[in-house]
Amino acid sequence: MSGKFIVFEGVEGAGKTTQIELTAAWLQNQIDGDRAVAITREPGGTKIGRQIRQLLLDDPDECISYRTELLLYAADRAQHVEAKIKPHLELGDIVLCDRFTDSTIAYQGYGRGFDRDEIDRVNQLATGGLQSDLTFWLDLDVTLGLERVLLRGKLDRMERATIDFHQRVRQGYQELANVYPDRIVRLDANRSPAAIQMEIQSKLMVMKGIVTAVPIGET
Repeated sequence: MSGKFIVFEGVEGAGKTTQIELTAAWLQNQIDGDRAVAITREPGGTKIGRQIRQLLLDDPDECISYRTELLLYAADRAQHVEAKIKPHLELGDIVLCDRFTDSTIAYQGYGRGFDRDEIDRVNQLATGGLQSDLTFWLDLDVTLGLERVLLRGKLDRMERATIDFHQRVRQGYQELANVYPDRIVRLDANRSPAAIQMEIQSKLMVMKGIVTAVPIGET
């Protein structure tokens, strides 16, 4: 596959959506017309995925077991990879994705306590071995992140989890970044969106097969 797969990860309220939108707008002006920039997310990047997302995040009764949660995320990912991510990559497009396999390791592994080997088997089955070319981890104190989320209004099922859960998730991301420093780039999310975006652009500039222009504001 000739495209590039860029993932954005982080705890709740870290600013992933903002950075994906800014990155997409910038990339559209840097790449040639034969390539597209596709924005997607997990869960919910396909028609089936949107139905799964509703089950996972909008359940008011909190009745989904943790194992069901894990497998629903995997089902969403399997459909997502086959129906959307791989087709774009085969066309040579750049795919910007809000969450991927690292989220499962952080949330269901560190957060829920599932065994890492079990998580890896589920991820392998769902993705067929597909990994991101680069992952931006927006690192933010979970208390600040949840304060940001509260300003948006109603919390979803994952956002309503305990502070301890979210702290374990952040720890999971930290350990993943330590193990995979060539793939995962930590970004201090306690900065202005503009400052974070400038760092993202700088990282993408040196990544083979992305762009050839200079980041906005640099000469």
